[in-house]
Amino acid sequence: MNIPQLQITTTRGVLGLQTTPGTQEIEQPRAIMSQQQPAAILEISTTRPQLSLDTTEVRADLDLKSVFKRTEEFAQLGMQEGMEGIARRAEQGRELMDIANGNNVIKQQAIENGSRPMKSLGIKFIPNPLKLEMEIQPGTLDINVEPQKPINEVTVQKPIHRYTPGKVTVQMEQWPSIQIDVKW
Repeated sequence: MNIPQLQITTTRGVLGLQTTPGTQEIEQPRAIMSQQQPAAILEISTTRPQLSLDTTEVRADLDLKSVFKRTEEFAQLGMQEGMEGIARRAEQGRELMDIANGNNVIKQQAIENGSRPMKSLGIKFIPNPLKLEMEIQPGTLDINVEPQKPINEVTVQKPIHRYTPGKVTVQMEQWPSIQIDVKW
């Protein structure tokens, strides 16, 4: 007995793919920067120191006196010696009145009036530094600094982006098929 047989023949389908890859380009331009640093504002103010020296007394010790000072001293000296002379003469006049008492006043007055008193020897250091009058007013110094902030200007550039999408082309290179045969 013959049994029919089925004979199946298949052919696979073959797809053909053609691809074109996509391209992408990205550029990032540099940012534009501008920087400035303004100079600080500097203010300086000063007042000068003052030194005041009064050398009048020191100059007087060195006998370097002004005409006015000398005139004043000579006037005082004349007045003083005039008064001393009047006082001495009045005293000697009173002493002469005592002649009646037996005192030898004339001899004594002649010795006093005829001889000068002895000068004393002394060492004097001139000028005396303690007589120098000094006055100092210190000066001042004021410094004011005002810093300035830096100026930064930044412009950001957008990136440059170029994109070409890829393509895929599909084609059937071989179609699938099924063939069925019956054999007896």
